[in-house]
Amino acid sequence: MTRQLTLIDKLICEADTVMRTLSSRGNTAGRPSPARGHSETELDQPSKKHVAALMRVNHTGEVCAQALYQGQALTAKLPTVREEMREAAAEEVDHLVWCEERLRQLNSQPSVLNPAWYGLSFAIGALAGAVGDAVSLGFVAATEERVCAHLKDHLRQLPEDDRRSRLILQQMLEDEERHGENALAAGGQNFPRPVKTAMTALSQVMTRSSYYI
Repeated sequence: MTRQLTLIDKLICEADTVMRTLSSRGNTAGRPSPARGHSETELDQPSKKHVAALMRVNHTGEVCAQALYQGQALTAKLPTVREEMREAAAEEVDHLVWCEERLRQLNSQPSVLNPAWYGLSFAIGALAGAVGDAVSLGFVAATEERVCAHLKDHLRQLPEDDRRSRLILQQMLEDEERHGENALAAGGQNFPRPVKTAMTALSQVMTRSSYYI
């Protein structure tokens, strides 16, 4: 017989997730990086700095995704929705690890603002989950829509011969598109444009700050 987790159990699990998400090399990917086996491209210093900044933005985006999914899983009402959030969060761990690996290869590091973004994203996710599963799933779909937009933009900005970064972002884009589609198929609410506009404005603050610090 499976034991039901108490609130204390859930909080301990969440604390462990927070520590692993925010600590360098705290997670293990379930899938190998798409960049594995591909040789490093010689980039000039300005290009290398720009690529590292883009990957730092993507890493922060994955930190936010982890927090959103964990917050939503904590307050989701239906077990099927909680499981949906946990499965998506597990796949986002792959993205997190891949971005960390790429940052190290580029002699760069994650954003120092990640703890603040994690806290804010977790609170938003928990609130969305508490409002209702349709809203929670709709929030996932709207978030993934925004993530896909900036991944496509980053793919356009990457140097053509930076194969490693390109393969990582392409796989991330494929996964994020599927997460959004799954959320809507599971009953997610399609958010109105004003809500999506507000979400876009918040994401722009994250991307611009993480690009530099």
